[in-house]
Amino acid sequence: MPDKINGLPAHILLVHAVVVLVPLAALLSVVAIAWPAARRKLGVLVPICALAGLAFVPLATQAGEWLQEHVKETPLVEKHTSLGDGLLPWALLLFVLATVFWLLDFAPARSWRLPAFATTVPARAVVSIALAAVAVVSVVQVYRIGDSGAKAAWHNQYSNSATGQGDDG
Repeated sequence: MPDKINGLPAHILLVHAVVVLVPLAALLSVVAIAWPAARRKLGVLVPICALAGLAFVPLATQAGEWLQEHVKETPLVEKHTSLGDGLLPWALLLFVLATVFWLLDFAPARSWRLPAFATTVPARAVVSIALAAVAVVSVVQVYRIGDSGAKAAWHNQYSNSATGQGDDG
């Protein structure tokens, strides 16, 4: 994977895919849980979107590690890095639960044989609740990571201009 894309650090560009795809997968998951008609129309799109978001998380993280080596080390950068390293498990859980939720809905219509316990109402309820919870946590984590990254990148620009100590200082 390149460290730069069109002269910009790859992290800056790759992170946009994570910021769009992970919350989109979370939103689609909640819609699928709450609205059966939409669930049928969305179908496999929900786990595919979650898989795409999951795929971009390690790419953005790896590119972020390269960028971290090329910027000044600050507490804000450290916080962003620490939060960013924690997203992969949530993105993975979102994908797994979205896939299980889709399979529970899709498999009986295709005469696939699922274990008997998997087709029970309590099992479906557990998967739905877990998926909704992971969707919410995933969106919150993406927000926290993005907010910390923005603060790390823009802190000096706004703190100096607010005190009248801009670039010309």
